[in-house]
Amino acid sequence: MTTLERTVPVRVLAADPFLRAGLESALYGRGEFADADGGVAVLAIDEVDDAAVEAIRTAKERSTTVLLVTGKVDAPRAARAIEAGACGVLRREQACEQTLVSAVRAAATGHGTMPPDLLSDLFDAPAAPTLDARERDVLRMVADGHETAEIASALAYSARTVTTIVHDITHRLRLRNRAHAVAFALRQGLI
Repeated sequence: MTTLERTVPVRVLAADPFLRAGLESALYGRGEFADADGGVAVLAIDEVDDAAVEAIRTAKERSTTVLLVTGKVDAPRAARAIEAGACGVLRREQACEQTLVSAVRAAATGHGTMPPDLLSDLFDAPAAPTLDARERDVLRMVADGHETAEIASALAYSARTVTTIVHDITHRLRLRNRAHAVAFALRQGLI
């Protein structure tokens, strides 16, 4: 096996150029990771909010797995990141070179990483269903009786995006169809 075959593609995504440079230095100087799409996306964000959820989804579209490095995270926010497609979560203050490298290696092999206290909290607390702003907007329009094409036009999405959003909601919340998703969201106060 050549070195090229063992190199894991890793893309570092961070708005802060100093943070990005530090993460890149910790990873790319090792020889086992290469700056490329298609493998692990290391996404550094301040906190898990609607913008972060969208960034996770976008990174997931370009990479096999997403490892989140974040400043503020608790169990509900970690659950939200995982629902959006992150395979692992690291707190920024705990992301030393060794921890970061181990987490990227784990992500590259399909395994997740989570701080022990968050993992414990995730298993102890019942998961409350959540919807991000985009999902709420789509479900509100479904509840109002709009068809996929109408929703897509009104929200400036493609019809495929609307279909994917509804599918993601029904799959994640284990619901049968659009009507069940609307009824569930109304009962839970999500829309």
